[in-house]
Amino acid sequence: MNSNPRNPNSQNSEPAALTPAPTRRAFLAGAAGLAGVAALWSFRRPATVDAADNNPGTVTIIQFGPDGKKIGKVTVPRVIKTDAEWKKQLSPISYDVTRHEGTERAYTGDTWNLHDKGLYRCICCDNALFSSDTKFESGTGWPSFWLPIARENIIERTDSSLGMIRTAVICRECNAHLGHVFEDGPRPTGLRYCMNSAAMHFVKLA
Repeated sequence: MNSNPRNPNSQNSEPAALTPAPTRRAFLAGAAGLAGVAALWSFRRPATVDAADNNPGTVTIIQFGPDGKKIGKVTVPRVIKTDAEWKKQLSPISYDVTRHEGTERAYTGDTWNLHDKGLYRCICCDNALFSSDTKFESGTGWPSFWLPIARENIIERTDSSLGMIRTAVICRECNAHLGHVFEDGPRPTGLRYCMNSAAMHFVKLA
């Protein structure tokens, strides 16, 4: 999946104009603005690794019930299977996407144009990944979200394949490749989690 092209900002060679010293009110307003930027920046930082993740046998995630409600933080066994077991469990496209970092063709997945209310769970291990509450129409042909359901449930890491630098999104519980995240999404995060339908299954909520 490719990100939308971005043009570099032009450099202004003219010297900056002198401005008067800021007032105390301006200083406080600026500080508040920086605090807001810092809060949004937390969305852009890669998911942190919990202490439990130092154990290759366990991972810490946020669990959600069948009704879509948050249960809380739990430590569960990491899902590890052989290649043959994954191939037996998954469809060919889901196997290629999740276990070999493939990408489905745009507009071919079964959830890119889905508007029902529910949760998007990992096709490999059922880990909750995204909610329909943060899904939006990106015009790309892949299901897109501006925020994961829980930062603890995914991992973000640099992907330098295909001659470009991107940020890959991975399921924390089973290391399934899900898609990529780009910084051209809507407010409030400005992020576009561009996922593969083949990497997830949708659970409809009433």
